[in-house]
Amino acid sequence: MQDIVNKLAFYFEYPFVKYAVIVGVLIALCSSLLGVTLVLKRYSFIGDGLSHVAFGAMAIGSVLHVTSNTLVTMPVTIIAAVLLLRNSNSAKIKGDAAIAMISVAALAIGYMLMNIFSTSANVSGDVCSTLFGSTSILTLKQSEVTICIVFSIIVIALFILFYNRIFAITFDENFAKATGMKTGFYNTLVAIIIAVIIVLGMNLVGSLLISALIIFPSLSAMRWMRSFKGVVILSACLSVICAFLGIIISILYSTPVGATIVSVDMIVYIFSYLVKRGE
Repeated sequence: MQDIVNKLAFYFEYPFVKYAVIVGVLIALCSSLLGVTLVLKRYSFIGDGLSHVAFGAMAIGSVLHVTSNTLVTMPVTIIAAVLLLRNSNSAKIKGDAAIAMISVAALAIGYMLMNIFSTSANVSGDVCSTLFGSTSILTLKQSEVTICIVFSIIVIALFILFYNRIFAITFDENFAKATGMKTGFYNTLVAIIIAVIIVLGMNLVGSLLISALIIFPSLSAMRWMRSFKGVVILSACLSVICAFLGIIISILYSTPVGATIVSVDMIVYIFSYLVKRGE
């Protein structure tokens, strides 16, 4: 035990480890806040779909040699999220089908562009890193950490400020609309927040695993709590703890960061399911 403590103390002397923990905890916290809403609105798979859109946008940014891929990835992902969430009820192609279609198309286009207009000798490695977030969180710059902190504060502030509205559109959007609430605006707000979380989260767990970061803590919390507020609070706590433990385990045993965090989340969910199964 003392060896582990000494090893952690040694690693935490390096700025990149501190950056990884800060970013990991913040992204996990933000992801868990909207995860409850997505699960209850039956949009659990949207994180996966939007992450593939972000992957395709990132590939386009690389081909165009954009200085920061975020300049391309963020607006494209936001547009996709708005189209999916706002038009899900009126569109001819319903939510789950639209997510599946956009997800597969974006992933295919992104991979094709990265192969045709390759700017790296190791395309497979670049793709794997983007999809699974292999080491990117351990190579963050201070400017990237600052951007993550700023966006995380904005996301948390918006969620707290519009908590009652988000609660209303989560459980009964038709009733909320009948009372005069601008449900379209709040659906757009939720879509934008989700898109921002997806883009930020790609540095942590990669595009294929980001949906797990959004969904697992919410599902675990739902096994223990019965109120919306209780689920949100417990989901946030579990998500932060799992992210922190995942990063620590990854550093100590040299495992992939994203996969390790998701594995910890999965273990917590399995434990919650087994304990609460008989109740």
